[in-house]
Amino acid sequence: MNLKGFSKLAVEHSFKPRNRGALEVFNGHSKITGPCGDTMEFWVQVKAGSLESLSFVTDGCHSSMACGSMTTVLAEGKSVSKALELTQQKVLDAFGEFSEESQHCALLAVNTLKSAIKDYMKNNIESGKNPSESPCASCTDKSCSAAKQRPNESDKDYEDRVKLQARMCRIKHKIVVMSGKGGVGKSTVAVNLATAYKLAGMRVGLLDVDIHGPSIPTMLDLEDARPLGGPAGIIPVDKDGMKVISLGFLLQHKDDAVIWRGPRKMGVIKQFLTDVEWGDLDYLIIDTPPGTGDEQLSLCQLIEDLEGAVIVTTPQRVATADVRKSVNFCKELKLPVIGVIENMSGFVCPKCGEITEVLSTGGGEQICKDMKVNFLGKIPMDPLVVQSCDSGKAFITEHSETPAAECMKEIIQAIGLKYD
Repeated sequence: MNLKGFSKLAVEHSFKPRNRGALEVFNGHSKITGPCGDTMEFWVQVKAGSLESLSFVTDGCHSSMACGSMTTVLAEGKSVSKALELTQQKVLDAFGEFSEESQHCALLAVNTLKSAIKDYMKNNIESGKNPSESPCASCTDKSCSAAKQRPNESDKDYEDRVKLQARMCRIKHKIVVMSGKGGVGKSTVAVNLATAYKLAGMRVGLLDVDIHGPSIPTMLDLEDARPLGGPAGIIPVDKDGMKVISLGFLLQHKDDAVIWRGPRKMGVIKQFLTDVEWGDLDYLIIDTPPGTGDEQLSLCQLIEDLEGAVIVTTPQRVATADVRKSVNFCKELKLPVIGVIENMSGFVCPKCGEITEVLSTGGGEQICKDMKVNFLGKIPMDPLVVQSCDSGKAFITEHSETPAAECMKEIIQAIGLKYD
């Protein structure tokens, strides 16, 4: 092996590969020959939704050996969904330095691993098992809503509830972003909150349940994206490691109007929660439409352990008055209110950066005092926010040093995330 262009770690994996050789016990297998003529073979043993063990062999050069070895190291012990997120670049990054002319070996290794996992998933689907979830039967939590069938509940409803609970159990925190009125910047807050969690190293999903006005695809530059269908469900659109689902992805034309009544809206929200392969997440941020209608009610009925709601308003009286309705909605449904954000509170001068109060301010803060809920902070109007949304980039990353971004960071800290 020519050592030029290879890190010490890459050389080590090429001469002393990990997990080399066929597994005696396995439930997924694949063998692929790459364009270069090298053949890679992977075996996986999946148990309780995670790769308990895996191995590989290759008839290729030392570069193939190194990439096969590193791929097994990065995937071992990971959940099925997490292992499927492994990319060629992640393998190369793990080495630090890898000769450019041999980097195709990493792609071959990753593709062979994913093919072996899909073989496992196909085998389990054909046998009637759900490969992406740990079976509920193994759960020891007797208080879980899926522990037993409820009186007068049909077998189909019970099966749907168990499937939903199996998905939601793998998501640690679920936060709803709400607003009393439209046009207050609720979706902007949802996108930047989800992005902040992702930047902090969290596993994050962003769900857009604004059925009639889905704006998340535009804000993340995903208007042409489409989710894929996998053996275990719908695979979310990936945005730099963040999993995203929106009805906007499913419309034939982005200008199509969605004219649905309540039951149909609840049906698609249920599908987004039950049939989407969210996998293991630290946070699921849910962007809802304005008001307190079918979508919010459906979420509260379907997700039994919602962390709470973040309510967004603007300073003027006509907007803050509707915050009371949102707070009362949460109290009625026993959904904790994480806090209220007063958006568009003042205007940031694009030349000097000074904040000028254009609209009256303090309305959101006063309502929080009156209704005894947390006031998370104020975000000033900034033309760069609009620019970021239109260009499909999160404001908090593109303009992190601006006054508005600093205010967002303080709010994120108030919600409970340490932001460096």
